[in-house]
Amino acid sequence: MDTNFVEELRWRGMVHDVMPETEETLLKKSIAGYIGFDPTADSLHIGSLVQIMILMHFQRAGHTPIALVGGATGMIGDPSGKSAERNLLDEETLNKNIAGIKLQLERFLDFDASTSNSAQLVNNYDWMKNFSLIDFVRDVGKHLTVNYMMAKDSVKKRLSAESKVGMSFTEFTYQLFQGYDFLHLYQEYDCLLQMGGSDQWGNITTGTELIRRKTGGKAYALTCPLITKADGTKFGKTEGGNVWLDKNRTSPYKFYQYWLNATDIDTEKYVKIFTFLTKDEIDNLIAEHKDAPHLRILQKRVAEEVTKLVHGQEDLANAVKASAILFGKSTADDLKQLDEQTFLDVFEGVPQATLPMSELENGLDMIGALAAKTNFLGSNGEARRELKQNSIAVNKEKVKEDYVISKTDLINGKYVLLQKGKRNNYLVIFE
Repeated sequence: MDTNFVEELRWRGMVHDVMPETEETLLKKSIAGYIGFDPTADSLHIGSLVQIMILMHFQRAGHTPIALVGGATGMIGDPSGKSAERNLLDEETLNKNIAGIKLQLERFLDFDASTSNSAQLVNNYDWMKNFSLIDFVRDVGKHLTVNYMMAKDSVKKRLSAESKVGMSFTEFTYQLFQGYDFLHLYQEYDCLLQMGGSDQWGNITTGTELIRRKTGGKAYALTCPLITKADGTKFGKTEGGNVWLDKNRTSPYKFYQYWLNATDIDTEKYVKIFTFLTKDEIDNLIAEHKDAPHLRILQKRVAEEVTKLVHGQEDLANAVKASAILFGKSTADDLKQLDEQTFLDVFEGVPQATLPMSELENGLDMIGALAAKTNFLGSNGEARRELKQNSIAVNKEKVKEDYVISKTDLINGKYVLLQKGKRNNYLVIFE
């Protein structure tokens, strides 16, 4: 192979553990490798983006990526890294989640059957649904000892004296199920490699061991580090919850802002993991950023690259435009071009007042808009003073005391943005 997949991941800081001979095997020939995705929601979030990037690198290196959606294992729940047992999902919810994840993966991987290493999408429910318990215990369970299974970190932690919850038989069997997935893909797809987060090492090596004991064959494992943030808070989380890949759950504007607001230390990691920029490009970017850190060159580039990758050029352009609205030189037309969700995201947390639409029948005077009706400013006198000083804007455009707000000023049919100076924003909602 021309491209050294493992070396590419290594310089990007994306290798935690790798089984001996994995790198040599991948350099000798094109192989199939897989990563499992947990269908706990109908969208993946940016924590899963690490695994997606690995599969994209894998395909770019000439190998065949297999994305496994865990329809069967999703019914059990993976104990790795979990301190308590999860709620189990019903089949209808799982099917909805799997359909959503499939659509997302198709944006990142090339599933065109005419290419020699076209991506494959599989659901382990398809081969587990008709597996009887007797068959599973006889054909899979007998190949691995309880001693071997209990030696795994994910099991030991939950069985330790510090753990108050213990571990159910259901969760204990999880590694057998994941191990069988690897065996099935090894036999049916000639899949030689399983990849995942570092917390999956125990489950993945159970698969390689099962393959060895049942077939005598050799399979490989590679894991990447779990992404951590320098300040100790969890990667991919905000005060509002997960940062999702689905724009209906996390708008492209908020998605873009997440990367834009990252620290310098974190962004130096992110630029390697979440973009396809070359080593030289990244080294130059980091050097340029260090010369003028206040310009946030690195954060802007990462935010652009990742938003374009996940949402496309158009949504990126809208997110950049929306980001300029709070502090940049934008116009009423720029505001009116924002869809309602992005508009609300941009002005989230801004003080607001709700007035009846009838206030606009004959127009709302500026003193009423600024003070009497909204209390944006403390008094009518203050409102007059600020208007005289030319510091008041309606929808980003400066106005005088004689200006009257009408229905033509409404953004998305219901909002008017008032500003005093550059940074004091106030939202009036007409209903």
